[in-house]
Amino acid sequence: MHVRCTPEQPTCSRWPRTGPLLVMRSARGPGSTCSCRTNWTQPPASSTQGMLTRRLTLRGRFTIAAKHHITIAEVYESELVDIEKAIAHYEQAADYYKGEESNSSANKCLLKVGHYSAQLEQYPKAIEIYEQVATNTMDNPLLKYNAKEYFFKASLCHFIVDELNAKLAIEKYEEMFPAFADSRECKLLKKLLDAHEEQNCEAFTEAVKEFDSISRLDQWLTTMLLRIKKTIQGDAGDLK
Repeated sequence: MHVRCTPEQPTCSRWPRTGPLLVMRSARGPGSTCSCRTNWTQPPASSTQGMLTRRLTLRGRFTIAAKHHITIAEVYESELVDIEKAIAHYEQAADYYKGEESNSSANKCLLKVGHYSAQLEQYPKAIEIYEQVATNTMDNPLLKYNAKEYFFKASLCHFIVDELNAKLAIEKYEEMFPAFADSRECKLLKKLLDAHEEQNCEAFTEAVKEFDSISRLDQWLTTMLLRIKKTIQGDAGDLK
């Protein structure tokens, strides 16, 4: 005889009690969490998450609420592949962390938002986030050297939109953060700008290969650089 559980009154002592994610994962296969049989449809993650975080925020538990939003964002990233919803949850988590003055945790969430916004070609939003995080970190003795990476990514997003935008942005970042001017990232950007202005695909590719030989490009950077290169006439469509 099987025990029948309802969403209001789960009777199995092993039923997950730590939030919607575990409930969501329990539906992946029989026996993954408990042996009881259910006769109800799992509500959307955003619905159950909303109820949970409202309860947490009413109790002033904003850090825990932020962690729940990150957990749901990760599900949307890797399992449900709904990047727009993942972005929304990372943004909410960042807001909660900011409210608790957990700036490092907030920045991590914002960087996720910037990463995915650029992938979705939402460049103004990505630029705003990368500039914000770079500004937040450049005065921190432990984190300031990460600022060059964020200014670099903001510059690439500018470059995709408009070459002149990129030039002006790089000048602004050099003035804001002099260490950026001496970075390999900034030197690469200037080589790419020259190659782009000359519509020289070979020079563009050589500059990227030289940089990659010392600092390996990840998938995100490769994607952004390819998008820029495709605006050069006669582009072959790769960075080889």
